[in-house]
Formats: sequence, C-alpha cells, structure tokens
Amino acid sequence: MSFLSLQVNKSGRSVLMTGNEAITRGAIEAGLGYAASYPGSPTSEILANLGRLAKEYNFYAEWSVNEKVAIEEAAAASFAGLRSLCIVKQNGLNVALDSLVSISISGIKAGMVLVVGDDPGAHSSTNEEDSRLLSKVVHIPILEPSTPEEAKEMTLVAFQLSEKFKLPVTLRCVTRISHASGNVTLGEVEAVNKEAIFAQKDRFVTNAALHQMQEVKLAKLRQIADTLPFNTYFGPQNAKTIIIASGPSTLYALEAIDTLEMENEVGVLKLGMTWPLPEKFLLEHLTHAEKVIFIEEIEPFNEENVMVLAAQHISKIYPIEFYGQRSGHVAGPKGPGIGEMDPDKVKQSIARVLGVDNKSEETDAKSSAKSETSDVPVREMAFCAGCPHRASFWAMKSAVALDGRKAVILGDIGCYSLALRRTGWTLPQTMHAMGSSAGIANGLGKLDRFNFKQPVIAVVGDSTFFHSTIPALVNARYTGAHFLLIVLDNGTTAMTGHQPHPGMSKNAMGEIVEGLQIEEVVKGLRIPVVTQDPFDLQGTTTVVLKLLRTEGTKVLVLRQPCALVAAKASTRPRVYINQKQCIGDDCGCSRFCSTTFSCPATIWDPLKGKAIIDEVVCNRCQVCVSLCPQGAIKVEEGANFGR
Repeated sequence: MSFLSLQVNKSGRSVLMTGNEAITRGAIEAGLGYAASYPGSPTSEILANLGRLAKEYNFYAEWSVNEKVAIEEAAAASFAGLRSLCIVKQNGLNVALDSLVSISISGIKAGMVLVVGDDPGAHSSTNEEDSRLLSKVVHIPILEPSTPEEAKEMTLVAFQLSEKFKLPVTLRCVTRISHASGNVTLGEVEAVNKEAIFAQKDRFVTNAALHQMQEVKLAKLRQIADTLPFNTYFGPQNAKTIIIASGPSTLYALEAIDTLEMENEVGVLKLGMTWPLPEKFLLEHLTHAEKVIFIEEIEPFNEENVMVLAAQHISKIYPIEFYGQRSGHVAGPKGPGIGEMDPDKVKQSIARVLGVDNKSEETDAKSSAKSETSDVPVREMAFCAGCPHRASFWAMKSAVALDGRKAVILGDIGCYSLALRRTGWTLPQTMHAMGSSAGIANGLGKLDRFNFKQPVIAVVGDSTFFHSTIPALVNARYTGAHFLLIVLDNGTTAMTGHQPHPGMSKNAMGEIVEGLQIEEVVKGLRIPVVTQDPFDLQGTTTVVLKLLRTEGTKVLVLRQPCALVAAKASTRPRVYINQKQCIGDDCGCSRFCSTTFSCPATIWDPLKGKAIIDEVVCNRCQVCVSLCPQGAIKVEEGANFGR
C-alpha cells in the first residue's frame, strides 16, 4: 500500500503505514500549506512523500539548503496564515535552534509543527542526542507517539495546539517509530482554502518582554495536557509499582511485564505529551505508587521532570522510590542512557528493581552472545563499488604522500565520512557537524604565525557545500586562511536517499529548476577554483599536489555522479580480469586490487588463487583498470576508457 495509501480519501479505512508515512498523512489531513526540510534519517521520507503529493493537495514542499532556513521558511508561512511543517533530525535541530528560540518567543499564527527524528542507537547518525532537552529549553510543547497510528493522530493535534497557543509544537519521533509499520486509520482530506496574507497589523517580533507570555502559554498547556487521550494508564487501579514510559518504550514495557507475568501487579503510565507534563494525571497515579520505574530513550528527561514534580508534592505521595537511569537500575549492557531500549533490556531492568526471577535472562544472554558470534560474516561499511569518493581519497592519499609535509585532512558529514574507515584509508582526522571541516580549516589555516607548516585539506560534499560551507568560505576569503577545500560533487544528497539540493536541476516536487554551479559561487567570492574528474587518478593526484603547494584559500571540485545514480543510466562497458595475466599472490602486490584499493566489486577467488570482478556489484567506473600492476584488469574491446 505505502505511498498509494497517502492518496486514499476514505475516512475510517485502516491501512499499513510507516511512522513517517503516518505523519505525512496527518499533515495532509490537517490542511498543510507549506513543508520544508533538510534530508536526514530517520525522517527523510516525510518530505520526499510530501514533495510527490504537493501539487495534488495544493501545498508547497521544499528541500531547503539547511535546517535553519527550513524552520525560518516554515515560520514565514505560518505568519502568512498557512499551516506549516518543518522536518529535521536531532542534529538538524541544533542547526535550527538559533531561529527556533526566537520564533517561540515571537509566536506564530497558523499551526506550525516541528517534526524531530531522534536516532537512539545512532543507526544513521554520529550521535544519539535527545532533542527533547532543546524543545524544553525553547519553551515549546512535545508530543511523543508510540505507534504509527499515534504519529498520525498526534500530527493533527499538534497543529491544533500550535494554532491555539500560537507556539510551534514538537512532534518527537525515534527511528523505531519513523521506520516501523502499523495500521493507521485514515481521516478525511478536506479541501482547505489556502490563502496567504501577511496583514499589516501582524507583528512577530522577538522581545525578552514576551518571556512572561511564554510562561503563561505553558501553564495553560499543562491543563490541556491532562485532558489529552495520548496520556494513558494501563494496569491495576492501585498498583504499588508503576512504569512511566513514552514513545516505543511504552510497548517494550507492556511486553516486558506480560513476559514476567506481572500484568496484575505493575501498571504502565504512558506519556504522550512529555512537555509540559500532565501534572494532575501524573499525581493521580503517583499517590498510589510505592515504586516508579522510568523507561525512555535516551536521556532521563521524563525521570528528572517527574521527580521535580514529585518533590513539589512530596507530602501527598511519600513514601515513594524512583528507579531509572539516574539510579542506574534502567540500563543496557553499555550502561544507562546509552543505546536503544528493547523488551529484553526493559524486562531485565524491571526484574532488577523488583528483585524477581527473570527466567529468560540466561536465554537472552546466550541468544545475544550467539548473535554476536554468528557464522554470517560481518559486512564492512565501505564506499559502494564505483563510488567516485574512493578514487578521490586515493588521489588525496597519493598527493599527500608525494608532498611529504604530513597534510592534515579534515572530514565532514556525508557518504565520505566512511573514509574514516578502511574504505578511505582512514585519511580524515576530524569529523564533527556539517561544514565543520571548512570551519576548522579556517582555524588551522591562520596558524602560520605559530610556525604551523602542515598543508590543510577540508573535504565536503556538494550538498554540504550549500548547507553550511559557504559562510566558512566567506570567512576564509576575508581572513586569507591557507587551506584547500575539496568538494566531492556526486550530484545528489546521496547518503540520505538522493534528495535534491540547490546545485541540482530538480526540486522536491519534481519541478525543473536552474541549479547553482559550485564553481560560480566560489568565483563570486574571488577564490580560485579548479574542476577535475576523480576517475582520472593521475590527473587528480597532480592537481591536488599542485594546490597543496599554493598559498591562500583554494577550492577543488571533484565531479563524478554517485555510482548508484550513474549505474541506472550507464552505457559503460564491462570490466573483467584476464585470468591469464593475473598471477595472483606471485604478483607481489599483496592482493592490491581486492584488499588495498578495497572496492567491493573486486574479490578473490581462493580456488584459482586469482582476483575476479563481481559483475553483479561492479558499477563499471573502470578506476581499477589503471591500478593493476600486471595490467590484468581489462575493459571490453571497443570501449572508451573512463567514459
């Protein structure tokens, strides 16, 4: 069903959807007018789907240059009377935070919902930051769905609350909700008259004097929180032990007490609105509890807030004991607040607190140990076969060795962050936020007065260039910092699903637009720029070496399309290994093609003792042809090499 289900207009029909699809559907049912995002897992699919549906349902959808711009655009739409949606992942909220702090103070007009996808366990992230802490800091409410069905319903409620209180509302999802599937009941998609107007009387101005109004809004939201159906209680009416959970941790807790056969003894209190807290609802159940166990991801957010509430009402609820990450009772193998929750971790935590026999704990441990020592070989994280980044880093590696001055290579966020591993010969020495490589290069590039003589290379992708590298280049142009910026331009935002960016000729809604040329942007700053094909290894190595030995700020654009995109339209000929020319281990190259260069398409045949090309995996980039010491890697006859 999936994408087609987003278009169905039959109220009451139950369809299978992911959490991301459910949020998409909820936004459409709410009368969405404007959506903006920067791609980042686990939330990328929301804007991707909205882009495909924008014209059908008369709203605008955009892949913005970064999250700060995205949230500012969503606010602008709200100011003009259109319901708006901004979608980010946890790292993206950091980028948007400066503007969000101000927008929450000035207030908004039409409903504005901020979807934040957190990634406990860091499945597709460099960290597992808990975004709830930031939403609390900026004084905006937080809703947390525990199922795809709730994700859709909460999206509708989030728009209503936002409009009522003139505040952005955070819908916090985690990976297991965004990517999980479940039955979702559809509502009507009603025709909404979407007319944008920024009335002359309207004012949305950030002013510290409005802080008092924020507190008034939060006080009213606390009262609303007690009435929301998303805050629910399961279990015995006067249970002495209750579990307070939110998001998918609620389902883990219910499964755990069922497995422990304690459903008649332990209650589960689910928080759908985690900020501000539904205080009356919580106190109603805290008064009959003697032990409270907190299950949540990642930080002890609910735990700390509920304990503050309990301290304020201690005379009503004493005696009571609290167990969670702070006490160390709720934790996985790596300790409290690290990684995802799951039913086994929750079960072990409950058994630990209550001192009951976890009959399956030994079985769980054995199962876990077995899975860690599985006979299935571990798949190494590596660049795809034919990825131009492999060639780019090989050329950098060669140029740095030839230069001999121990150049510092600064990494960044994207597919090329895999260069930290063997696939990129562990060349990058730093990796932080998007665009940080260029910022750090600015700093290192001004240390010549302290006898710093190492060349500096900052590596970014084409999407990252537009996202947050340009300000660093402006700074470098102004200060005269010495470094080489290498832009790995594969023509897409590859790591998150090939979403468009300002350098491409298509937007989120599939419309043809005029993309910006990276070279033209750099030339506008009067910074020297060179463009090179990374598949030309010798030529690229020569260019990198020359630029390393040139003073000032320089930019090198290494342009080849992403292998996964290029393979779909490839007319390149077959690449193969001439078995007669390959002399195996007698070559003395230590299996260079299959180990050192480490392209997954070049493998070793242990029976023949020779290298072979896996034609199912090979994307026919032909880079390996020039690297074989014996010249055994061949391109089919009649082909033009490298094209």
